[in-house]
Amino acid sequence: MFSPEQRLQDLGLQLPAAAKPPPGVHLPFSFVNVRGNRLLFSGSPKSANDGSITGPFGVVGTDFNTDQAYAEARDIALSVLANIKAEIGDLSRIAGWTRVFGMVASTPGYSEQHLVINGFSDLIIDVFGRDVGRHARSAIGVAGLPLGFAMEIEGEVEIYQ
Repeated sequence: MFSPEQRLQDLGLQLPAAAKPPPGVHLPFSFVNVRGNRLLFSGSPKSANDGSITGPFGVVGTDFNTDQAYAEARDIALSVLANIKAEIGDLSRIAGWTRVFGMVASTPGYSEQHLVINGFSDLIIDVFGRDVGRHARSAIGVAGLPLGFAMEIEGEVEIYQ
């Protein structure tokens, strides 16, 4: 049987701990919300191994070039997987990735947000394969994101009950 956790290991990747809000920050929502066979994940930044939120902070086009931001988006995918795993216990419960929405804080005139969010999409397809990992997706540039994040990625997956 296919195991996303084994595939992560084969790729030499490790999931961080599930994300923890910074001290003093009140979040009136969940990082992951399960409703029936739908799992929605909130706009997610990157987490360190201990689950603390580590950004990335800044603006793409000034503080990061496209290649650097792509790598950060891959790391955000690992953080999202850690949050999902903490909620449902086993990543093999994911039946399919349905939707991903990436927001990139970027300089005026920057137009490679889609290439940045490819970092997230590419990792998901590397881990889950094309059949389970393919998803609809949008990537947009924004003037700013909460706490100064350079990007946030949210989306939805279908899970086995």
